[in-house]
Amino acid sequence: MTYPLLALTLDGRGVSADVIGLNTAMMPLGILIFSPFIPVLSQRIGAKNLAIIASIATAILIICYKLFDSLNAWFVIRILQGMSIATLFVISEAWIVGSSSKQHRGKIVAIYASVLSASFGAGPALIGFVGTEGWTPYLIGALSIAVGIIPITFIQDVSDPTDEHHSSGILNFLPKAPMLIAAVACFSVFDAATIALFPVYGVENGLSQSTAAFALTALIIGNIFLQYPIGWLADIYDARSMLIYCAGITTLLTLTIPWVINSWLLWPILVIAGASGYGVYTLSLKSLGDRFSGQDLINGTAAFGVMWGLGALIGSVSGGWSMTLSPTYGLPVTLACVYAFLIIGLLIRRPGKKPHGGK
Repeated sequence: MTYPLLALTLDGRGVSADVIGLNTAMMPLGILIFSPFIPVLSQRIGAKNLAIIASIATAILIICYKLFDSLNAWFVIRILQGMSIATLFVISEAWIVGSSSKQHRGKIVAIYASVLSASFGAGPALIGFVGTEGWTPYLIGALSIAVGIIPITFIQDVSDPTDEHHSSGILNFLPKAPMLIAAVACFSVFDAATIALFPVYGVENGLSQSTAAFALTALIIGNIFLQYPIGWLADIYDARSMLIYCAGITTLLTLTIPWVINSWLLWPILVIAGASGYGVYTLSLKSLGDRFSGQDLINGTAAFGVMWGLGALIGSVSGGWSMTLSPTYGLPVTLACVYAFLIIGLLIRRPGKKPHGGK
């Protein structure tokens, strides 16, 4: 919810798209900075305790956007929120991937992605209903995070397997799964650029503010309802081929957006592009769980967090720049190029000898 809320608020104040993208980039910057420290903190104070602390911090920071309602303050708050959000993602994904059996991991991870996307879709839709003015959206966002603490308290925490070489764990993991890391980076560019800038893109290309917010919801709806089939197929077929198909579909569909932005065709295209675009992350998580366990698994989820932060940082900034250069074609072409590069990398780097510690 905060992505379209803050983007539309700044746009309404006359802030340029590139500055909005730069401000949005502060959250992934926080993720990038903090993710390497999460395995260490999880080991020292427990994953459950760390998740609760991160949830409380996130709720408070959402309120701070309204308390300190200025562009300069939002740069700082978004960095801090990126740190708390990174903690929630790394811990939850390590729990989910590590506790699922290989036979059903694709489907379980897909259910996780669908639930996550349902909340992402509800946020922009909520902005479409309540608008961006006043305290209401900020209070709803903080309350949602606070309520989420309740189920965490029922989790029976287990000891974190990261018991040595914490500081170098992520660096040691990167060479073991370079294409998985690249896939996460490409997904995060797509994710951050669409969530942060697609409502602004819609407004600048003739959509009303509420319709632009609903357009982002349509993009996310595909992830809600179509991730399970993707996960089911991933349990049957080769994950690399599935990655290529998802990236290819996303590339083709995003290129059509400038021509259908004011047509009914926009809605089914957004739904399918959202499913395939976000499906890249579902497939990456599934592959991570298939290939790694123990310390490598939590180092892997932390590495995913680092790459998500880096990719989202690039996505927010490059998306804003591309819209400044071309309000109509900049953002869609940028997104298409990102997944086209992933396809090229997957085709060039064929599976060979498995890295030590992998499947």
